[in-house]
Amino acid sequence: MNRLQDKVVIITGGAGGIGKAAGKLFVAEGAYVLLVDIDEGALTEATNEIGSNAVSYFVGDMTSAEDNASMVACAEERYGGVDVLLANAGIEGDVMPLLEYDEARFDQVMKVNVKGPFLGLRAAAPAMAKRGGGSIVITSSVAGVEGAPGIAPYATSKHAVVGLMRSAAKELASMGIRVNTVNPSPVETRMMRSIEDGYGAESPEAAKAQFAASIPMQRYAEPEEIAQVMLFLASDDSSWVTGSVNMADGGMTS
Repeated sequence: MNRLQDKVVIITGGAGGIGKAAGKLFVAEGAYVLLVDIDEGALTEATNEIGSNAVSYFVGDMTSAEDNASMVACAEERYGGVDVLLANAGIEGDVMPLLEYDEARFDQVMKVNVKGPFLGLRAAAPAMAKRGGGSIVITSSVAGVEGAPGIAPYATSKHAVVGLMRSAAKELASMGIRVNTVNPSPVETRMMRSIEDGYGAESPEAAKAQFAASIPMQRYAEPEEIAQVMLFLASDDSSWVTGSVNMADGGMTS
């Protein structure tokens, strides 16, 4: 349908499961895509897997203001501007009781999951405004709307980006920039393998079964299913949607 025809999209966390699926879908919908991640090897692999001259990558640390600015400058240099930012980079942290959680690890989770989207938004918005507006989509989580025992710092960070999104949506509307979150349930990605290991060190399979049983649809999402929601929010199909929390959770929080 070419819903992103000639749009320029930056995807942070672009080498991960959801980021890679979004990159592949967005290219198929006519976009030029810049995948951004800290792991160049994984970025090369993701770019090769997508297999299009409409995708390239940039190696950057999303907790660095300088790298965020350079990421935007790279998109402008290669493709002429920025229309969409998918602020998708994130880490899960540890599975650990709140009272035992390491302070430095808490700081790291907040730095990647909250400061990263803040810096990305701040860097990308002026570039979008030069093109008359755009769309910013931040990846939150079901843990961004409800508590998550054992991963309290992760849940805190995913609640925080909802507040960032809502504030930015009101501030940036006059610039023609829409801002929304996508809040997935468990997805078939590396992150969930890590969380399953943390909750069920002796039997990660049992932990996965327990997570799946908590979802009315009785399974994890596929990365491509989350990417489809992101596509809607990135495209003009959602032209009247901003400041919204979009649950993509198989009914988990219903």
